[in-house]
Amino acid sequence: MAALSNSTNPFPRPFNRLHPPNSKPIPEPVPRLGPVACPSSSASSSGSNSTELAPSNRVERRGIVSWEKVKNREEKERREAVNRKVASQKAVSIILRREATKAIIEKKKGPTNSKRLLPRTVLEALHERISAYRWESALKVFELLKEQLWYKPNAGVYIKLIVMLGKCKQPEKAEELFQAMIGEGCVVNHEAYTALLSAYSRSGLIDDAFSLLEEMKNSLDCRPDVQTYSVLIKSCLQAFAFDKVQTLLSDMSSQGISPNTITYNTLIDAYGKAKKFAEMEATLLQMLGEENCEPDVWTMNSTLRAFGGSGQIEMMENCYDKFQSAGIEPNIKTFNILLDSYGKVGDYKKMSSVMQYMQKYHYSWSIVTMLHQYLRKPARPLNLVKELEDLLRSVEKTRVFKKKPDF
Repeated sequence: MAALSNSTNPFPRPFNRLHPPNSKPIPEPVPRLGPVACPSSSASSSGSNSTELAPSNRVERRGIVSWEKVKNREEKERREAVNRKVASQKAVSIILRREATKAIIEKKKGPTNSKRLLPRTVLEALHERISAYRWESALKVFELLKEQLWYKPNAGVYIKLIVMLGKCKQPEKAEELFQAMIGEGCVVNHEAYTALLSAYSRSGLIDDAFSLLEEMKNSLDCRPDVQTYSVLIKSCLQAFAFDKVQTLLSDMSSQGISPNTITYNTLIDAYGKAKKFAEMEATLLQMLGEENCEPDVWTMNSTLRAFGGSGQIEMMENCYDKFQSAGIEPNIKTFNILLDSYGKVGDYKKMSSVMQYMQKYHYSWSIVTMLHQYLRKPARPLNLVKELEDLLRSVEKTRVFKKKPDF
């Protein structure tokens, strides 16, 4: 008996035996996939195992399969989200590549990398800065351009930079680039000289511009053309140096250079703004006498603005008829000039006629323009508002219009 009590029981604990107190229950095994052999009621007699699943195991199996489907679907959605994110990052990187390259250009990180940049990248960065008139940044990019291993001096790039510097009122920088252009062996033609001359003229350095003109006249390969003279004439007109304008016109005639439409339009506009109507009419007649120089809508607008702005309405209307008879069609600026001129003299009936004509032929007029013309007159406020309301109402209700404004 002692031997039996001390021996170890090789059999497992019976399932129907209660757990002893203060002892933890043994966890049940995790259900496995597939058929599980479970003891049946006849297991003791036959000793064979059944291959059928119990009802509880079938429910558990369906739950596990459904959970796996959910996990697979979530995994697929996660992969698709990752793929979309990668594609989006690639697109963003392509969009930001240019700006990143600009940052590299600006910072100049590393002497080795800064000399091996792509030509297209540097030239695009330079062009964008020139177009935006960011002259300081453009000069920095140009210095980096000259450091590239593939760089070759180009006269066109220099001319664009000189023109930009002239518009930015930087004549000293423009002259430095002009000298650097010569030092690098670029072919300096009349376009380069005209660009520098324009830079001088825009900054009011008329004497320097005339000195450069004389240098061009003494050169065999850089003779001035009509564009060169037109640039200098415009600068003299803006400075009210009319005596120098006549000198330039005489010089053009001696050089065998005839003014073009741009030259005449510049003269007509400047004489009109200066109230020099005799000179303006003489210039217009001279222009009409040229064979290869026909007036255009800019000529008409300058003439109408000069007469209409000074209150000469009848002369303005006669010029308008003559220009139209010559086949010159008005534009939106023409009608704004007419509205402004009639508004100054308080002729609101003709303003209404112009507005009706514009509405019929799909020209847009601004209510701001109309209010400006009305409010600038020292009229009675109540009558002012009533006239404006009647004018706008007549335009909206009118359905039949004349071919030309009734003025």
